[in-house]
Amino acid sequence: MANTLTSLIPDFVAALDVVSRELNGFIPAVQRDSRADRCALNATMRSFVAPANTAAGNVTPAMALPSAADQTFGNKAFTIQKSRFAPFSWSGEEQNSLGANYLTMQQDQIAQAIRALCNEVEADIASYASLGASRAFGTTAGTAPVLADFAQIKKVLDDNGAPQSDRHCVIDTTAGVALRGTSNLYKVNESGDPSLLRQGILGNLYGMDIRESSQIVTPTAGAMASATSSSAAFTLGQTVIPLATAGTGVVAAGDIVTFANDTNKYVVASVAFAGANPASGDSITLAAPGLRKAQSAATRAITVFATSARNTAFARNAILLGTRLPAKPAEGDLGMHETVVDERTGLAFEISCYPGFRMVTYHVSLAWGVLVVKPEHLALIIG
Repeated sequence: MANTLTSLIPDFVAALDVVSRELNGFIPAVQRDSRADRCALNATMRSFVAPANTAAGNVTPAMALPSAADQTFGNKAFTIQKSRFAPFSWSGEEQNSLGANYLTMQQDQIAQAIRALCNEVEADIASYASLGASRAFGTTAGTAPVLADFAQIKKVLDDNGAPQSDRHCVIDTTAGVALRGTSNLYKVNESGDPSLLRQGILGNLYGMDIRESSQIVTPTAGAMASATSSSAAFTLGQTVIPLATAGTGVVAAGDIVTFANDTNKYVVASVAFAGANPASGDSITLAAPGLRKAQSAATRAITVFATSARNTAFARNAILLGTRLPAKPAEGDLGMHETVVDERTGLAFEISCYPGFRMVTYHVSLAWGVLVVKPEHLALIIG
């Protein structure tokens, strides 16, 4: 099928399309790992996880050597999950009909292809972040966070032991509007910085670089209602919550839940339901570091937080993005290839030209994978 160029073939093509670009806040903020170029599509690369040290003891002088203190390292499996391309084609007759103007159009097609792939990468990071966070903070679903919410999410990261440096917070544009409307931030005499008032730059807040993204997710909350835990006691740091036979509906990974007598909002990492309603033997697994409050033996009501936007605060090392160019056979292929770097995101793309019979097809390509490495260093601001 040929391109539709009828309206663009006059002697002088005056129109120049300005390619739109959505906000990509996650891509520049997450950890990048160049080792991903050794990882084949859907193959596994493992990232080690050091165990917590619970063997502290008293120093007691003795003539005998201390015993060995072996530890078992955990790991997180990383994969290149996607190898994608965005194509477009030109025939010789189409190029001839437009003269030199087709080069400008081709540039915009490349920009649109990069835009599409960047948005897909950004959406993947946002999705993984919403599913892999440790806890959440916010009071009202569907309402943009207020300044105090950012202070509280800093507390969550601090309590979880996240690094104090290289922290980021990625929010949607609704939350961005709310921040820009906060007088303490735009009044220069109070904030000490004219950047927000004069340029709309959100900058740094409570030690977090504030970025905006068009791909913040708003997942539909699970339908579980009137459910309770079993009567077993809760211990500090517990992640697996056994359920009683009570209530209806289920939850899924990424849902936010609270328990009676505990104000913390926990993010569900995984679930085990035998049927459509909670039953004895079913369980909810919370993301690390698990429960922040121990409770004595009793059944506890479980409340599922309503549908809400998942603005995200994290230390850079919490999320790993691995990218590479799609692999070619050792013998090469029939295309001509160049690598270009998108200045807005820092991602390197491969532009390939495949000549055919009196026409060419272009591919803009990228392979990538995403992994939440450290849930403890990742939290959600409910919006």
